[in-house]
Amino acid sequence: MTGRKVIITGVPGVGKTTVVTGALQRLSDEGIIYKSLNFGSYMFEIAQKEGMVKDRDEMRKLDKDLQKRLQKLAAQALAREEGNILIDTHASVKTPKGYLAGLPEWVLKELIPDTIVLVETDDDQILLRRLGDDTRSRDMEGARAIAEHQQFNRSIAAAYAMLTGCTIKIVVNADHLLDKATEEMAAVLR
Repeated sequence: MTGRKVIITGVPGVGKTTVVTGALQRLSDEGIIYKSLNFGSYMFEIAQKEGMVKDRDEMRKLDKDLQKRLQKLAAQALAREEGNILIDTHASVKTPKGYLAGLPEWVLKELIPDTIVLVETDDDQILLRRLGDDTRSRDMEGARAIAEHQQFNRSIAAAYAMLTGCTIKIVVNADHLLDKATEEMAAVLR
């Protein structure tokens, strides 16, 4: 049984999990089922088993070669999943040494997504969401750095589309317009 593979991305604090949860509920009510899988969780489980990290926020500080190996192992595990799958991940990861592709060639070749969705919103909204989230330990950065990261994600998504032939969709998750974002996400997944 084959299904669709859709990758959902967005910078930390954009609210992609909230949008995805709402969209999947709408689709479930229509009888359309997706398995929602988190790429970082697959990587984290491997890294934790190997004693590399204690929590997810340490992942982005790992050596580049270790991150590459974890990405490849996670992609191989995800590629074995059947049916419609939605893969929650980051288009890029901001590390101390620069941006790291969240979906490098070796990951994309394993997954071959049908669509990549970028969840975005205004930079200042993301900043305020991050400041209000005490459940995560994030590096502090301003709205300008967030804007740069979102723009880099758009650029790298174009490269991902060139490699795989997938489509790219931008869903805006603006404050007070969650229903609109949820419906737009559900439309992409139908």
